[in-house]
Amino acid sequence: MSWSYTLGLRTKDSCLVSKRRMLPLMGQVLVEEGDVVESSTIVARTFIIGKEKVLLNMTRILGLSKSSEVPPYMLKKVGDRVDKGEIIAYRRYTTFHFFKHEVICRSPIAGIMEWFFEDGDLSIKSLEAVNIEAFIPGRVTEVAPNRSVVIETPAALVQGTFGVGGETQGELMLKSRSPHDTLSADAIGPEARGKILVGGSLVEGAALHKAVEMGVKGVIAGSVEYKALTELTGHEMGVAITGSEEVGLTLVVTEGFSRISMAEKTFTLLKRFDGKLACINGATQIRAGVIRPEIIIPRPELEVSKVSETEPEGELTPGTPIRIIKDPYFGVFGQVRNLLVEPFKVESEAQLRVLEVDLVDGRRVIVPRANVEVVEE
Repeated sequence: MSWSYTLGLRTKDSCLVSKRRMLPLMGQVLVEEGDVVESSTIVARTFIIGKEKVLLNMTRILGLSKSSEVPPYMLKKVGDRVDKGEIIAYRRYTTFHFFKHEVICRSPIAGIMEWFFEDGDLSIKSLEAVNIEAFIPGRVTEVAPNRSVVIETPAALVQGTFGVGGETQGELMLKSRSPHDTLSADAIGPEARGKILVGGSLVEGAALHKAVEMGVKGVIAGSVEYKALTELTGHEMGVAITGSEEVGLTLVVTEGFSRISMAEKTFTLLKRFDGKLACINGATQIRAGVIRPEIIIPRPELEVSKVSETEPEGELTPGTPIRIIKDPYFGVFGQVRNLLVEPFKVESEAQLRVLEVDLVDGRRVIVPRANVEVVEE
């Protein structure tokens, strides 16, 4: 029997979720291995050069006659980091043999001493803090000094097919009675502020805009119209990578585009955890290095030793339930009928390994193996 492995979407009632939280450049890790953190806990921090810059004429400030006299009074040197209000220069002197004077120069901004010019001007460039939050509540299981931490938590996990927007957390709020219901703007009111809304089938474009207006943190739905998605983001969406969009909320689509009902298993799981904290991320990458949008529902009541890891690979064999992740059948469910052994010439003239799929609507199609993913039962 021919078989292969392919990445599968996961819908898990309980599993062990592990997240590495990494700084973009070397900085400071603020937690230790074994610490218990909340989703909003800042676990690491670094600083990047900001846009603000100030010039201080140190010759004039210190009351000196020429710039060459400045260095002995400087408490900080070029390259040093300074906090706002921190003393960077100090001079004490006496006039007429008995009048004592004291000059203190403090940094007007938090930044880095960038340059000292010949005319006595000191340039200070602002620094902006980059704080890395835990994202999920749990226990710190690994620390890479100055770079990253790993956080682990038992949780329910749902992976979607597509999403926009980055990481956010909020309380799940069920807004559909069944996985076939449409999420409309009329269903969203002031009570939804700060929540993550759960729809059934299609989320309407008007509902997404209403959710932004109402301060909703996230929306989870079975599907979305492509036009509504482009109206939300303001541009055509590609499949390279998403997650950095600033649209006012995070959207996770569990099935695909157009009108597709949410899988019964997924809807039932989300309904079960209505009112519970969820951590979601819309980041998606369908090409090499697949990244899936995720819904993580922490379950601190579970014992870590009794839940499984999240990363076993799914076996692709005849009868395996799959979802197609490329056009023209993007988001459509089916079942593997047969794995063809010989390479098959597709429309692009490329010779690819393919499989025969029975779609849920009764059609039988041939698609490249790389265009499908296992749906875990």
